[in-house]
Amino acid sequence: MRKDVQQTLVLIKPDALKNSLTGYVLSQLSEYHTSLIFAATKVVKVTKLLAEAHYAEHVGKVFFPSLLEMITGHLHYPNDSDKQRVIAIIYEGPGAIAKVREVCGPTNPHVARDEKPGSIRSLGTVVPIFDESGKMVGDRMDNLIHASANPEDAEREIKLWFKPNDMPPAKRAFTTGHSEEHYYFRPGKLSTSYMPGSICLLAPGDVAWKSDLEVLQASIEGKPTAYSLEAAVAKYLLNREMAENW
Repeated sequence: MRKDVQQTLVLIKPDALKNSLTGYVLSQLSEYHTSLIFAATKVVKVTKLLAEAHYAEHVGKVFFPSLLEMITGHLHYPNDSDKQRVIAIIYEGPGAIAKVREVCGPTNPHVARDEKPGSIRSLGTVVPIFDESGKMVGDRMDNLIHASANPEDAEREIKLWFKPNDMPPAKRAFTTGHSEEHYYFRPGKLSTSYMPGSICLLAPGDVAWKSDLEVLQASIEGKPTAYSLEAAVAKYLLNREMAENW
């Protein structure tokens, strides 16, 4: 990939899907409007593991549980598990991050309507959050779409949501490597040998992000890791039936 080309992650969230805005979002972000192209895209059944890793910076905040319910689809489709999904897209091109965020508009939909009417998020809403006693304790922004904020976030988020094999080799913007081990995972446990109830993440020869391989190996050896084991394994578990509730 050319040095002047940038990649960014876009998530079309369940609130956009429920309101049939997928076509509108894709149209606004199309090559015609932005000069950006797809590097990869997929439909994802979001696991709790992935949701918690994606929103890790908000752990402990009053709206954190609501964020998890929203991104996993349980909030907008509580009784329709087949509709609980997110569309994940990597857009690519010069200045991709800034171009996508310009089309999205401000994070808060109310601000977006005032400052950038016609942007994607101007069609969203802000929902109050109440505690068990009925007292309002905060709010949640149903803003339809997620877009990476900067190059560091883009790399972290692309690696969190996509495996290298989810895209053509020429579209892999970050360093990959080949696994030399079998890696098996079940919640809270990683092993290089099969454990009952575990899923094989990688086999010898499989392609993975180099940073993920480093986290997996360090975890096996009990050493400090650059980021959490959950963030490393989450994308390898996507759309795996056994892992849906992890």
